[in-house]
Amino acid sequence: MRVIFHNLVTLEEASSALLKFAKPLGSEEVDIAEAYGRVLSRDVVAQVDVPPFDRSTVDGYAVVAESTYGASELTPVELKVVGRVEAGGWPNVEVRQGEAVEVATGAPLPRGANAVVMVEYTQERDGVVKIFRSVAPGENVMSAGSDISAGEVALRRCTRLTAREIGVLAALGVKTVQVLRRPRVAIISTGNELAPPGAPLGVGKLYDVNSYALAASVAEAGGVPELVGIVRDDAGEYRRALEAALSSSDVVLISGGTSAGVADLTYRVLGEMGEVLFHGIMVKPGKPTLAAAVGGKIVVGLPGYPSSALMIFHTVVRPFLLKLQCLEPDPPAAVKASLAVGVEGAKGRRALYPVVLVGRGGSYRAYPLYAESGAISVLARADGYVVVPENVEFLAEGEEVEVRLFEKYRPAEFYFIGSHDPHLDAALARRNIKAVYVGSMGGLMAVKRGEADMAGVHVFDPGSGLYNTPFVEKLDIRDVAVVGLYEREQGLMVQRGNPKGVRGVEDLLRPDVVFVNRPRGTGTRALLDMLLGEAARRLGLTLEEAAAKIRGYTHEVKTHTAVAAAVAQGRADVGVGVRYAAELYGLEFIPLGWEQYDLVVKRGALEKALEIAAELLSDLPRGYRRYEWSGRVKLLR
Repeated sequence: MRVIFHNLVTLEEASSALLKFAKPLGSEEVDIAEAYGRVLSRDVVAQVDVPPFDRSTVDGYAVVAESTYGASELTPVELKVVGRVEAGGWPNVEVRQGEAVEVATGAPLPRGANAVVMVEYTQERDGVVKIFRSVAPGENVMSAGSDISAGEVALRRCTRLTAREIGVLAALGVKTVQVLRRPRVAIISTGNELAPPGAPLGVGKLYDVNSYALAASVAEAGGVPELVGIVRDDAGEYRRALEAALSSSDVVLISGGTSAGVADLTYRVLGEMGEVLFHGIMVKPGKPTLAAAVGGKIVVGLPGYPSSALMIFHTVVRPFLLKLQCLEPDPPAAVKASLAVGVEGAKGRRALYPVVLVGRGGSYRAYPLYAESGAISVLARADGYVVVPENVEFLAEGEEVEVRLFEKYRPAEFYFIGSHDPHLDAALARRNIKAVYVGSMGGLMAVKRGEADMAGVHVFDPGSGLYNTPFVEKLDIRDVAVVGLYEREQGLMVQRGNPKGVRGVEDLLRPDVVFVNRPRGTGTRALLDMLLGEAARRLGLTLEEAAAKIRGYTHEVKTHTAVAAAVAQGRADVGVGVRYAAELYGLEFIPLGWEQYDLVVKRGALEKALEIAAELLSDLPRGYRRYEWSGRVKLLR
């Protein structure tokens, strides 16, 4: 059976459909030592005053305030010391005019006293204390019940208990407290292709990401995750797992099995067991999301792709879990930013684009992270997301957008924006340097606009026969240095044994060869197009005609390792990239030549760039080598 999405709902409608079922789950009693993060199920009424007696807030002398009037450094007032009271003790003396009782911080105030003089303004000798500063009635005294009065509602129901509230409970002498029961959330991952982390990864298999990512998300929302595990695409097994999950939990999350594919079971099984509330949301990613009510409990079918599943959890499921705990979701913190690159709308659906923020001088630039829905790393690197409304077809570069933050934004110490390099990537990861890979030309423009502290570039200028420096001059990028890094060996990656017999660029035009490419604006793509242009001329073709003959020329991936992965997994026969990535994936490598990879850096980042260069050059892997400017500054303008 193929499921068709007939009636798509909006994000707001999907959320509202779940919230109608958000009824309290009952309460339980817990010790305050275990109450952090829980939510009160009833008001807490104070049974005692806090503090329970008048007490001193400082070390000093309890006095009748009127006895100190007129006291100064030049004309101190002398009072007779008639006793002492420590914290935890109880006074057995009474203070009258002309008398004082020494008290410690937190000690009860003696009868008759109405103020305390700080010890810093006193001098005691032979039972007499000199007062060098007068005090007013009530000064340095905390009266009984001035914090919380007996009979007062100290904490309201539906309050989430943090360290502050637990401190209040302890001050009231409360040992145990009634809290709402946390929702138990069963999590099922579906699909014959899934394997649990730690197991050998067979051909065509993927590790189960969603079970663990969703479990962490449930815990963050205050729920109790229950991992059911992986369920295969079998109707009987699927139904049994769902029935067991419903019997032991309050909510069930299922990832996968929600799209219109013939192997998808969620829609059919849930339709048989209960009422489908909606199937399909007008949003990208996350369109195939569905929800059903089964026996009064909510089951949500999330997309199988991890980033899609997490985005829908964040926008639709999390508010429902919070409501079950009498909590309202905080509106996401947001900042205004200008788009670094234009983005397309989703043609009648709301589009959610994860972005990286670059903060400079109080303003922000948002770099969209383009990736397939299955790319979990996107959300790990993103600072937040941009919403493109249903009726907007395109947002242009430079347009102001609202970035909804996943958590509080913390600017990085340095920003690297430019071309991806596997050897450099590890060095950036060891420092507080946020990396955004947009290709060499994108990196150069980011440096020019002041968004990047450094960029990795490897673009060849045929006119001068030089790498990188001509483009700094052509683009008139000021206040920068070019730090020579290393040369990288670029070539064609093929599977072991080279089953297609690829020998050079001309073989890419063969109809039996499938290719995987790098994006426009990258140095690797520029190298390929230069070599392809030479091959085209030998064959009597234009570059465009030659490119049209290559199967996969328009299939672009963002990193060298992504090229290697595509070849290693048989999704492509050949790709172009650095030797380092080919050897990482156990591929054969057909050299095409060496290229220079340099750092273009702002003056303020020059010291950091030279430090990184020194580290990288001290341990060059196979496929990298020094050249005459390695570790040196070859352009400063």
